[in-house]
Amino acid sequence: MSKQTELSHTLTELIRDTKEGKIRWNLEVQTTEANDPAEKPVEQENGVDWIVDECYVSYYCKHKGKEFCMITYELIKNSGEKTATSNMVFLPPLGVRFFDLHVLLPHSVETSAVLLDQIHQLWVLLLEQYKVDRSSLYLDVRPGTLRIED
Repeated sequence: MSKQTELSHTLTELIRDTKEGKIRWNLEVQTTEANDPAEKPVEQENGVDWIVDECYVSYYCKHKGKEFCMITYELIKNSGEKTATSNMVFLPPLGVRFFDLHVLLPHSVETSAVLLDQIHQLWVLLLEQYKVDRSSLYLDVRPGTLRIED
């Protein structure tokens, strides 16, 4: 079974068990989205200026006696008229929880629209639970710094 298929099955179980209140999650988010726009990198493509942001999310829980860790990365480009995103998913060993693409790349999982939708469903579910009961999960959101290398 591929990593992608295995992760999809795991996410289905995690979403179900989270809805049933069987899982306590730890989420860590590092994002540049709330940073001062003047400090954000700008890329020019085909005459269009894109303001670039990134967002990492680390999902961690214990499920059926095993530890689960997944890190997602989203590169967000906004031109004012359009938004374009690129997504990556990683299943790093438990000791590797760095928000650094170079460290995470060896642990990447091929994505699909279905897999990204499942991750989005989990994200929305967790945020909804957090709004209702802040003790339902641990959530740490902090600003990030993005530097684009040539």
